[in-house]
Amino acid sequence: MTTFTIQDVSRRSGLSEPTLRYYEDVGLVGPIDRDESSGHRRYGARDLDTIEALACLRAVGVGIEDMRTYLANRTRGRAAAAEQHDLLLRHAERIEAEIAAHRVRLGYLREKAALWDARDRGDTAAETASTRRLVDAVGRLGALR
Repeated sequence: MTTFTIQDVSRRSGLSEPTLRYYEDVGLVGPIDRDESSGHRRYGARDLDTIEALACLRAVGVGIEDMRTYLANRTRGRAAAAEQHDLLLRHAERIEAEIAAHRVRLGYLREKAALWDARDRGDTAAETASTRRLVDAVGRLGALR
């Protein structure tokens, strides 16, 4: 059976070694086998598969408890499909809300830059128009607080 060191798993998954140790400590993976002579962790293919799934979940901002639920549902297979679907959609909706908030912030920054561009050019009509749009953008920012 092929085994992987913690360095190998870190490189493959993109997770740091401390994160891999933490995931083992909190029971998301493992217990991981140890080399008899050195005591170093030796990950198997199944461990690597689980860790790669966790790395993807972490990359999209899924927290530890939802990771735990995801892994439990994964082992239940089809019986947990609806719960898995709901968990993933909940995170998709969270990301959609974050994207919308970033768009509001981006709109504010672009409008503020347009205001300063109009001032730099001495274009008072463009500055006035930009100021009106900026008032709306500030209102949208306020809704984020």
